[in-house]
Amino acid sequence: MTEQKLGDKALDTIINEMVDTVTNSKDEIFQISEDSRNEFEKLSQELIDTKRQVHTLIDDGDKLQQKVKFSRMRLSEVSKQFQEYSEEDIRQVYEQTHALQMDLSMTREKEKQMRERRDDLEFRLRNLEDTIERAEGLGGKISVVLNYLTEDFKHVSDALEDAKEKQQFGLKIIEAQEEERRRLSREIHDGPAQMLANVMLRSDLVDRTYRERGIDQAMAEMKSLKKMVRSALYEVRRIIYDLRPMALDDLGLIPTLKKYIATMEDYNNVRITFQPFGKERRFETKYEVALFRLLQEAVQNALKHAEATEIKVKVEMTHNATTIIVKDDGKGFDPSEKKEQSFGLVGMRERVDMLDGEMKIDSSPGKGTMVTILIPING
Repeated sequence: MTEQKLGDKALDTIINEMVDTVTNSKDEIFQISEDSRNEFEKLSQELIDTKRQVHTLIDDGDKLQQKVKFSRMRLSEVSKQFQEYSEEDIRQVYEQTHALQMDLSMTREKEKQMRERRDDLEFRLRNLEDTIERAEGLGGKISVVLNYLTEDFKHVSDALEDAKEKQQFGLKIIEAQEEERRRLSREIHDGPAQMLANVMLRSDLVDRTYRERGIDQAMAEMKSLKKMVRSALYEVRRIIYDLRPMALDDLGLIPTLKKYIATMEDYNNVRITFQPFGKERRFETKYEVALFRLLQEAVQNALKHAEATEIKVKVEMTHNATTIIVKDDGKGFDPSEKKEQSFGLVGMRERVDMLDGEMKIDSSPGKGTMVTILIPING
């Protein structure tokens, strides 16, 4: 009994130290985010001013180039008919032409320097934007970890029988949160962040194309830019869905699934049909979230791995259970073969087991896949 108390006291000390460390880390990340945001706003304004100066220098250079052209023509005319002009007239025309050429050379040099400054600012802004996004994502995940450490983890700890079980459970929670934070950070960095950086570059290219190659080429670039923005919007929506669809709390399971499947069908160019059966009703949050995640994972597997052209989704609600069926016409696989990176199916099985449900996978190479999940729900 004494060893049990000593173990609990030691564990509480560890938890308190972890809370302090995580809290300090959160404050530091917040400060990094704020500093980066302030620098981002400052550089953004400087970029706007620099672009304005580049445009002004381009216009000035074009006007000077036209003046140099006319001045050279005038000088050529005077040189050919020098007997009709005085030496002073010829000298003035020559000096004027030389002065205009010097002004044009200086203006072009300034334009080159401002272009380099503009490109450097855009590069720094992209890096700052990436830093801000990662800091915000990291801060959100740390808040979740901190919540577990300060509230949920302590409540769970009180229910466990000994210090060893509490330590193992806590480590699993932290490990899972760290992995989720890395995944989300990686998805944002590789997806929307990269796409938005490309949008910034392409938007500048549209302006340059309009000036150099005309409105038709510029419109073509605008259409390409629109596709990039659409892709970035899809990635953002997908990440939000992965975190937690807000409609789930407000509208319930069936309307949220309809919206999710419509979005997946629209952006993946794959036919997905959805058929709900039974009387629609609301469940406890843990059941609605679990059912949504299970169906989401099954659909994502069909889209990413099965190379399916059609996916059929059915959800049946009865008075004591809910059944989910996801069937695709993809390449299929052998369920008896264990794959090194089949974490999706492992996670689905663990979630089903936690809800005392059943999960069955019918598949074979070349004959598609059907996933059937039954979750008992009473009341």
